[in-house]
Amino acid sequence: MNGPHDLGGQMGFGPVAPEIDEPVFHAEWERRALGVTLAAGTLGAWTIDESRHARESLHPAIYYSASYYEIWIRALEMLLERYGFVSPDEIEAGRPLWPGVKPKQVLRPGDVPRVLARGGPCNRAVAEAPKFRAGDRVRTINEHPTGHTRLPRYARGRLGAIEAVREGFVFPDTNAHGKGENPQHVYTVCFDGQELWGQGADPALTVSIDAWESYLEPA
Repeated sequence: MNGPHDLGGQMGFGPVAPEIDEPVFHAEWERRALGVTLAAGTLGAWTIDESRHARESLHPAIYYSASYYEIWIRALEMLLERYGFVSPDEIEAGRPLWPGVKPKQVLRPGDVPRVLARGGPCNRAVAEAPKFRAGDRVRTINEHPTGHTRLPRYARGRLGAIEAVREGFVFPDTNAHGKGENPQHVYTVCFDGQELWGQGADPALTVSIDAWESYLEPA
């Protein structure tokens, strides 16, 4: 979706200014926010793609005024409420008031190292052969879906070249909405800077993105 998160190439926000020697966490609550979000993700109710879509679905006025981990917590509240683990009055009160839905599983302190080491691999086998090969010229589709997508807005309808053919991976556009994993081949696609940003762009600039097969058409 064309949400507030999709800022690549957008004007009016000023230059990107990385913080020098930025700490991992700016405050203790950020450390806790990360831990709570990861722990809630193991409840087995939603996928990583649905959690990403929850963040990008926040209203722009909220998204742009929130810090990084505040966005995480606001999206987590949305997901916990959606699946019946908490109610709006519990979020307002800051404590449990109702039994709530029983989760499929609960992350125990002793299981954290094992669960984190396992991660959540999203690579999957794909029966069909890849449609494209390294060096092929392709054009990305020019669509503006209302649901989740990992094709950035600045790279839609653009000409590029296949840089590498990757494994098959879960298709986030369907997985975010409970419509199945539908794995596809993923490709690294390289674009010239001027193709993305116009004639005023640095001619030596190139940008590479990873794109699912259904995002691409032969050029």
